[in-house]
Amino acid sequence: MTENLIQASTGTPWADWQQSAHLSRATWLDPRQLCPPGRRLVLVAPHPDDEILMAGGLLAGFRGREQDLVLISATDGEGSHPHSAHWTEHRLRRQRPLESRHALQQLDLDLNALDWRRLNLKDGALPRDEAFLVNHLNQLLKPDDLLLTTWRGDGHCDHEAVGRAAAQAALARKAQLAEVPVWAWHWATPDDPRLPWPRAHRIQLDEVNLARKRQAISAHASQMEPDEGRPPVLPQHLLECLLQPFELVFL
Repeated sequence: MTENLIQASTGTPWADWQQSAHLSRATWLDPRQLCPPGRRLVLVAPHPDDEILMAGGLLAGFRGREQDLVLISATDGEGSHPHSAHWTEHRLRRQRPLESRHALQQLDLDLNALDWRRLNLKDGALPRDEAFLVNHLNQLLKPDDLLLTTWRGDGHCDHEAVGRAAAQAALARKAQLAEVPVWAWHWATPDDPRLPWPRAHRIQLDEVNLARKRQAISAHASQMEPDEGRPPVLPQHLLECLLQPFELVFL
C-alpha cells in the first residue's frame, strides 16, 4: 500500500464506522489490563503527532509512571507540506517537535522523567531505514515490553515501515506488539476485509484522558490549519474517528 490509498479516498465519516459489525465486536480492554504499572510501554511514532493520534488517551494514563514509558520519534515530520511556501521543510523540522513537546505536556506528562528518543530520520523515506529501526528496537526491547506503533497496513509508507520493523523486533525479543490504525480510518470501509479484525481490541478511555487527548491533538497547529488554500493535513472526519472514547489496537 502507498499514499495513493489515502489520496484516492474522500474519507469515511464516523457515522459510517458506527455501522461496522466488526468494530462493534472488538473486545473492550481497560488500559491497566493492557499495560499495568511496572510494565513498560515502548511507543514508536513515525511522525510528531502519531503518538497522540494512536494512543494519546493511553499515554495520558502514564502520568506519574513516566519511568514505564519510552517514546521513539522516528522523523521530525518535515515532509507534511510538500511545495508549501509557508510550511517549508526547514520550518517544519523545528516546529513539529515543538508541537509534540507541547502535546505531551497537555497530557500532563513529566517530560524530564520521560525516555524520549528522537531519531531524526527522513520523513517519507522510512522504508529505507527499516533495518536501522529493527536494530534500534532489538537493542532496546525487553521480553515483557508492550511495543506499540502504527499498523503495517495503514496506507502511509512510513507508518507501514515502522509497523514492519516493530513486528520483526517484537518477534525477536519476545515483546508484545500492538498495532494501531491511523490513516486506515480515512480510506477503509466499515467492514473492510483488509483490516485484521480478529486481532482488534478497543482500549477504553475515560472522559478525563479523552479530553487530554483532544487538547494534545490541538497542539499540532501545523497539521490542523489550512495552508495556502489547501485543506488541513488532518481532515476533520479522521479526527472525529480518533477522538472516540476508545483507541483501536490490533494485538
